Amino acid sequence: MKINEIKEVLNQAFTQGEYEKADVFRQDERSGVKKALEAFDKKIEKLRKEKERVKAMRAYEEEYDMCQYICGIDEVGRGPLAGPVVAAAVILPKDCEILYINDSKKLSEKKREELFLEIQQKAIAIGVGMASVEVIDEKNILNATYDAMRDAIKKLSVRPDVLLNDAVRIPEVDIPQVPIIKGDAKSMSIAAASIVAKVTRDHMMEEFDQIYPGYDFAGNKGYGTQKHIEGIQTIGLCPIHRRTFVKNFLSQSEKTPTSFGGE
Repeated sequence: MKINEIKEVLNQAFTQGEYEKADVFRQDERSGVKKALEAFDKKIEKLRKEKERVKAMRAYEEEYDMCQYICGIDEVGRGPLAGPVVAAAVILPKDCEILYINDSKKLSEKKREELFLEIQQKAIAIGVGMASVEVIDEKNILNATYDAMRDAIKKLSVRPDVLLNDAVRIPEVDIPQVPIIKGDAKSMSIAAASIVAKVTRDHMMEEFDQIYPGYDFAGNKGYGTQKHIEGIQTIGLCPIHRRTFVKNFLSQSEKTPTSFGGE
């Protein structure tokens, strides 16, 4: 068998999880075959380590295994100058394995999008809540975040037995809560919620970029980048700017909102 054909067999064996198929080539003395087997074995070892990492991210879920529905909660968008704060609540099956899941901030955009789809396919329930810029300006960002989290919980199709939260304890919620510092990197459920919240909000900001051009919302997602600040100083404010966040970037005469499409 030619080396390229052997490589194809190894690729299929890895994809299908039939690793023993590689054994038939281990007596082949050709250097090309040996290199192909070395690469094959490295991929298996890398996958084994990834499975161990993901299993470790289920430690909190296993601690509360007596609960039927374990819900992870996280938010995104507390720091931007524009756009809503978005929270997600995600309940995964107990035997769920999602490779490469992690804190959304540690993932590339492409990987987040892939995992977002996988989470949607595998989750028992997903709830997404948000608080508008008006609520943020009225209540402050922390209370608006709590509103978004409570909204996400209410939108779940089943009632959770316990909430695994990223660092916070949500007021006015009668479900047992477990705040976990840096939970989006330690709990699979919270990591899933962080990805759902991040991708959902990113999509919203990309849509806002079409409605309110000039601030680079698609690129900065509402955060205070140079392009965004230059847009504020040149154009003024648009309806999704948080007035309590942007006042330091404007003179008093510039604080009147710009009119967009009659708004």
